[in-house]
Amino acid sequence: MNKKNSKVFIIDDDDETRQGLTLLLKSYRYNVNSYLGVEQFIKNENYSGAGCILLDVFLKGRTGLELQAEIESKFECLPIIFISGRGNISMSVEALKKGAINFLQKPIDEEELIKAIDEALSTSEAIVTRYNEIDRIRTLIHSLTAREFEIFRYVITGMLNKQIAIELGISEHTVKNHRLSITEKLGVKSVPEMIYMEEKLSIKTSRNNNSK
Repeated sequence: MNKKNSKVFIIDDDDETRQGLTLLLKSYRYNVNSYLGVEQFIKNENYSGAGCILLDVFLKGRTGLELQAEIESKFECLPIIFISGRGNISMSVEALKKGAINFLQKPIDEEELIKAIDEALSTSEAIVTRYNEIDRIRTLIHSLTAREFEIFRYVITGMLNKQIAIELGISEHTVKNHRLSITEKLGVKSVPEMIYMEEKLSIKTSRNNNSK
C-alpha cells in the first residue's frame, strides 16, 4: 500500500467532521481531498488511480446509500467506506451488500479508521493493477491486423495451423507467418499465454468443429 500514490476522498456535509478527518488523515501522511457532497465530487473529480472514499450516509438531499451505485459506476477503483452517526445494522448490511468495503460509526475510532483506509487502499491498488494489465493487453490485441486477430481467435481454441488454413481458405504457410507476427506483437511464446490474454479480455472465440 503506497500512500504517496493514492488518495483518500472525504465526502461529508458536516464541516467539523470533514475538517477533522482531513487534518487527522494528513497527519498520517495520506493525500486527502474533501467535498461537501457527492454531486460536487463527481463533477470535479476524474481520478482513476488508487484510493478510497469516506462517504457519510446522511448527506443533504439524496443519501450516501442512494448515491453509492452512481459513485461506483464512475470510480470503479475507489472502494467506499461509509461513515455515520445514525446508522444501524440493517443499513450497514445493505451498504456492504452493495459493495462498500466498510461501515464505521461516528465518533470514529482512530485506529479502526486507519485500519479500514489501509485495507481499502490495498484493495484499490489491486484493482488498479488488474485494470492496467487489461489495458496493456487490449492495446496489444488492437495492434493485430484483422486477419491476425481472426487467426488468434482460432489459435486459442486449440486448432492446428492446417485446420485454420482449411477454415480460412489460405495456405498453411500463410497461417504460420501470421502466427509468428501475432506472437511477436503480443510478446508471447505459447498458446497458454494467448489464452490468458483472451480470458483477461473475455474475447468471444469461434468454437468451430476442429474435425473439418
